[in-house]
Amino acid sequence: MGGTIRVPMTTSLPKAAPERAPDDPAAPGATERASAATESLIRARGLTKRFGDFTAVDAIDFDVAPGESFGFLGPNGAGKTSTMRMIGCVSPITAGELSVLGLDPARDGPRIKARLGVVPQQDTLDMELTVRENLIIYGRYFDLSRKEAGRRADELLEFVQLTDRSKAQVESLSGGMKRRLTIARSLVNEPDLLLLDEPTTGLDPQARHLLWDRLYRLKQRGVTLVLTTHYMDEAEQLCDRLVIMDKAGIAAEGSPKELIEQYSTREVLELRFPVGVLETLETELDGLADRIERLPDRVLLYADDGEAVAAVAHARGLRPETVLVRRSSLEDVFLRLTGRTLIE
Repeated sequence: MGGTIRVPMTTSLPKAAPERAPDDPAAPGATERASAATESLIRARGLTKRFGDFTAVDAIDFDVAPGESFGFLGPNGAGKTSTMRMIGCVSPITAGELSVLGLDPARDGPRIKARLGVVPQQDTLDMELTVRENLIIYGRYFDLSRKEAGRRADELLEFVQLTDRSKAQVESLSGGMKRRLTIARSLVNEPDLLLLDEPTTGLDPQARHLLWDRLYRLKQRGVTLVLTTHYMDEAEQLCDRLVIMDKAGIAAEGSPKELIEQYSTREVLELRFPVGVLETLETELDGLADRIERLPDRVLLYADDGEAVAAVAHARGLRPETVLVRRSSLEDVFLRLTGRTLIE
């Protein structure tokens, strides 16, 4: 990676909002609101989004600190994208409070957008232009001179490893390349905050890992990342802290490690039995683990020492076809909190 690319280092506080009538110093919570506004790049309290009678986001609270990589993890329809659209000032809030970069999206939408980088779910690249032209034209939207836009384009193409495709038509790129170009485009204006809505959905494993590497490099440089995802491994790889959303609300919040410690055990023992055997087991599994979950094809036993549980199961006469001891993961937490039923 080239050493000249400049991405924002969000170690300083965001610019102050334009002067407005100050809060009454005697009003309850005025000092607390002022303090929170300077400590968080994003602050939401009771944030709600409704579409008619349907509530997409139901009175959620969260904060995003400068330099943090923050995630919204949840199944489809949980409210992740609706939340991101409110943060990105493209969808007005229905109720509650939302502050982005110390500004009010309802009044300061254009000022906020000028300091955001956005990677939407679907790529919106101009297929008729070359890779480099896409970046230059986008830079012009932010009043960059053609020379500066070109310089930024060259640096960003090197950063996302697309320099050799700079003159190619966008239509000829693979899905992973288009996604990397979309991320490069989101960085043209050197944003204070980067919003990524399911950045790797539909990509093959190689493309996903390359994209993770680019995002991790941004994180190392102090860029504040806010992403939505339903990939557990992606959340564990990229997020310092996250919220798990379900049914329009927040089910849990913390770092991946904290969530695993709170809602799961250190290890999980997976036992698979021959067809028809699992249905005949009644009391044989009782008391083996802290929590037991029966699935159609296997049983999961949550415990701090999976090997010890396997030994006790064997001593009870259980003869599974396969035995697997693995560390507990964010996926275990996710499924415990949101369930295993597919919701469309």
